[in-house]
Amino acid sequence: MPRPSKTLPTPDQPAVRVVVVAFDGISPFHLAVPCVVFGDRHPGVAPFDFRVCAADRRLRTTVGYELRVDRGLAALRRADVVIVPSWRDPAETPPEPLTQALRAAHRRGARLVGLCLGAYPLAASGLLDGRRATTHWSVADDFAQRFAAVQVDREVLYVDEGDVVTSAGTAAGMDCCLHILRQLRGAEAASRVARHLVIAPHRAGGQAQFIEQPVPVAAADARLARVLEQVAHDLAAPHTVDSMAALAAMSRRSFTRHFRLVCGTTPMAWLAAQRLAQAQRLLEQSELSIDAVAEAVGMGTAAALRQQFRQHIGVSPTAWRKSFAYRAGR
Repeated sequence: MPRPSKTLPTPDQPAVRVVVVAFDGISPFHLAVPCVVFGDRHPGVAPFDFRVCAADRRLRTTVGYELRVDRGLAALRRADVVIVPSWRDPAETPPEPLTQALRAAHRRGARLVGLCLGAYPLAASGLLDGRRATTHWSVADDFAQRFAAVQVDREVLYVDEGDVVTSAGTAAGMDCCLHILRQLRGAEAASRVARHLVIAPHRAGGQAQFIEQPVPVAAADARLARVLEQVAHDLAAPHTVDSMAALAAMSRRSFTRHFRLVCGTTPMAWLAAQRLAQAQRLLEQSELSIDAVAEAVGMGTAAALRQQFRQHIGVSPTAWRKSFAYRAGR
């Protein structure tokens, strides 16, 4: 389970400082992911104090052009969130100045994030020892062999351990950044940014769906999509695997197998994630009581809602509302 994150922000706190670590041989896409989420200005979303730093001032990219970075690794000394967006070669040990800077930032209380192969520098710094972590599925075996003290989860899109976060490959970095944005600015802010970028605000599946499969995906995807849409629009209903399978006109076994193949998770895990996300939005945008929110999203009782928030977010529903309801003008 993820370890509780830092205390959620309040309206009078200064802007969160997010620093991304670039390096020679970086992929422009991997660098762009945190830049577009935290560096761009998005309507209705409080901006971040965003910076890009690197050990070297001039960097070559994987596609031939160069970048000039004005800030060195000293920028990590004041960062609240440090993001390593990838790494150029899993076989290369990160340079000592980088690992020292990462350790120092972590000791000071910064939250460290390794996107895709960015988990390698974090692991090489010892920051993932005894923790769960993930990385791109194609290097998961190599990662597990190199860093035996890390508990590698090969199937998820990201792993949040509170003070350290890692994501699976490439586009999963966007899922991870939106997850962090959701914790820092609220569910509505993450939804606004996702809509602006024309992507899903939250994918409940895992990277297992992207591993090369010897069997092609079945032709029931359209039926499954309709089921997901119908269930998401009526989260208060007492959905079960059997009821969802019936909506898809499939047997329980076939539905469960196909759901995991397409979505990378189980039907009930997906449903729980949808209910939690909707609860976050209702706490931010409505004055419903905790009991009413729990009933509206199908969790039944306030106690069940509180348990889900503590387990998956690390704070209570009341704390979440106090942190983010003001953004809706209340």
